[in-house]
Amino acid sequence: MDTLRGSCVVGQSGGPTAVINSSAAGIIISALEHDEITHVYAMENGIVGLLEDRLFDCAKESIDELKLLRYTPSSALGSCRYKLAEYTDDDSDYRRILEIFIKYDIRYFFYIGGNDSMDTCNKISKFMQNVGYECRIIGVPKTIDNDLFGTDHCPGFGTAAKFIATVTAEISKDNQVYGTKSVVVIEAMGRNAGWLAASAALASVIGDGPDLVYLPENVFSVDRFISDVRALSEQKNSIIAVVSEGVRNNEGRFISEYGSTLSKQKDVFGHAQMGGLAATLAGYINSQTGLKTRGIELSLLQRASAHIMSGRDSEEAYRVGVDAVRYATVGHSDVMVAFERELKEEYCCKTLLRPLVEVANKERLLPQQYINRQKNNITDEFIKYALPLIEGNIDYPKKNGLPVYAKLKKMI
Repeated sequence: MDTLRGSCVVGQSGGPTAVINSSAAGIIISALEHDEITHVYAMENGIVGLLEDRLFDCAKESIDELKLLRYTPSSALGSCRYKLAEYTDDDSDYRRILEIFIKYDIRYFFYIGGNDSMDTCNKISKFMQNVGYECRIIGVPKTIDNDLFGTDHCPGFGTAAKFIATVTAEISKDNQVYGTKSVVVIEAMGRNAGWLAASAALASVIGDGPDLVYLPENVFSVDRFISDVRALSEQKNSIIAVVSEGVRNNEGRFISEYGSTLSKQKDVFGHAQMGGLAATLAGYINSQTGLKTRGIELSLLQRASAHIMSGRDSEEAYRVGVDAVRYATVGHSDVMVAFERELKEEYCCKTLLRPLVEVANKERLLPQQYINRQKNNITDEFIKYALPLIEGNIDYPKKNGLPVYAKLKKMI
């Protein structure tokens, strides 16, 4: 395929992760080294920044700061949640994007995100094909939820899983201090998929895993939950239950709605705002059993836990960024970079490409073989799948004992 010369632009979208900036660093640093890419721009606050012509020149950033992105949590480029209409219904946003592309001679578009972000990539790609503007569009996977279709796992999940498993073990130790009967309910993120809550079970490898785990892949019964807790309380003093925020009853209603109005609030993609489940369930346990209870909502800590970053997660997040540029410059477009696990004795993953149309707006739920028959804990098969993803540590730079994060100038 002929060499395509022109500028590239990179953006971040959706909820941050501890390693999303590592992917951005992989794209930016690699793109700066490719001769066919004439300028490297970043859009501030994702597609919204592109529409508002808020791009900054990555070549004006210090290479040392760009390298620090690998250790910096959150979305350093800024993020957004913005839903593009179908261009056949309303092409105003697309015409504006084309105008910006022409202004900066953008021929490479890299967007780091999850399900909804792949939808954005897919829509822009189809529009550019329709109007005949050559631009290679690549989706780069990101989500702590690990629910993106078409990839073995997502960058961001490994670190979040490591954090959740570690915190679960620490809470378990703390809950055993007084020798009295008590229950801790830990709420993990996960609206429709239970990968994060399931990752708490990784703590069982060191003997401090949860006693109970409940996921949105199966119907949740409050009565059954109380019964499980009551039965365990007759056998042991300290009980740890981990529950995914998205568990629903047999009518499809979020259990979090029982005690919170948050879930009635929706974002632009129609997703309910979650939270408050742990406190609600802890209250039920106390009122039904009289046991001492505590609800803990891990909340944003799950996606900002760079201090406990998985070395493998960080390396793979950077690699998908580098490979996105490599794939684009040799002619690929309208695809997402994905991981495929190779069947070897030791963990090994390679990157490949998935058509955007196959992954956009699709969710990958936790397979039932990863959930026990009682639907209240995780199987060893899940442990085998997830354990390699949390391995390795990062010796991140520090000053006065605190982490040093990238500070981008964001110059035009």
